[in-house]
Amino acid sequence: MIRMASVEQALDLIVRYGRERALGLETVVLAAAEGRRLAEAVVAQVSQPPADVSAMDGYAVRFTDMKLGATLKVTGESRAGVPFTGSLKPGEAIRIFTGAYVPAGADHVLIQEDTKLEGDHVSVIFEQPRPENIRRSALDFSRGATLVPAGHVMSEGAISLAAAGNVAKVVVAKTPRIGVLANGDELVAPGADLAPGQVVNSIQPALLALIRRWGAIPVDLGLSRDTEEDVRKRLAAPCDVIVSIGGASVGDYDVVRTAFAAEGFAPIFEKIAVKPGKPTWFSANATMLALGLPGNPAAAMVTAQLFLRILIDALTSAPASTTGPQRAHTATALPKTGNREEYLRAILTLDSEGRAHIRAAENQDSSLLSPFLTANALIRRPPNTPAAEPGALVDIIMLR
Repeated sequence: MIRMASVEQALDLIVRYGRERALGLETVVLAAAEGRRLAEAVVAQVSQPPADVSAMDGYAVRFTDMKLGATLKVTGESRAGVPFTGSLKPGEAIRIFTGAYVPAGADHVLIQEDTKLEGDHVSVIFEQPRPENIRRSALDFSRGATLVPAGHVMSEGAISLAAAGNVAKVVVAKTPRIGVLANGDELVAPGADLAPGQVVNSIQPALLALIRRWGAIPVDLGLSRDTEEDVRKRLAAPCDVIVSIGGASVGDYDVVRTAFAAEGFAPIFEKIAVKPGKPTWFSANATMLALGLPGNPAAAMVTAQLFLRILIDALTSAPASTTGPQRAHTATALPKTGNREEYLRAILTLDSEGRAHIRAAENQDSSLLSPFLTANALIRRPPNTPAAEPGALVDIIMLR
């Protein structure tokens, strides 16, 4: 057990325990795949489009027949789902609609706006500069191509792409159940009439939403009072991870860690050398992992981004990142750091030349939630880093 882990140590331990307890795989239909992490790549079972198809409504023709004023005989029709089965001969045209197969012998679609139809003959009334308006077979992808790589989290775009490849089901990592437990006699649910000394439980709803966004199943374990008994009875819910908010300091009424210990959770680390978020802890019993987050709202949000998101990735066997740190130019001066790694809430923007600039929120107090309304990134400042002048490059982590 580590009493004070560095951020790097904490991340390594969280990933190791998460991967050891990865939940296995299951096959789901595409409609149920949104937000799920792929365990096996999606491979195209067909080419798209499967044949040359028309990009416009008009007439399939031979480009060599496209002389201004030329008249062609319309000898057939090709529409989506009902292709023309013959071959196009010189001096002929086939009526064709968008998405329909282009008949053999045709290399151009004469759009209907460039024609004049009289009976079964069509005339070219505008010059045709080049063969066009045909989408070639496999323009989008070929049969056997990897459409979505393993490890990707399925979005609506990935689902549509898989469907276009004639894939009906995908193999995904099983979804972890993440319980969220808030603790404190002073806390009340949003919307309550506040008595003196009471505080709104603002972090629990946000964490439940983040957990859902990050591909896990959120489980609301409610709000426990400052008694070991009340905390322990809430730990019986069937979860893979329990995230505890608050109650982890050393005051007389901070009972969370003793309650978890009584349920067989052994500490892995007790604190992290990070600002904000020093009280963050991590433990495990035979069936569950537990991540304790600070009670201060901003500290809980930052540490969830740093550690809970990584834990969910590990439980779903996310591939290790192969990209280096993201960087941006700081728009303001940054003070030197102490002996803890610091994360500053910030807004990332691009200038007119496409360069990334980031501005730290003026007030980084760990109790403040308002900066998160506009913050889209964190500035990472390693321990004992010298002050940075405006324009200096700094490491960043994107929030969304």
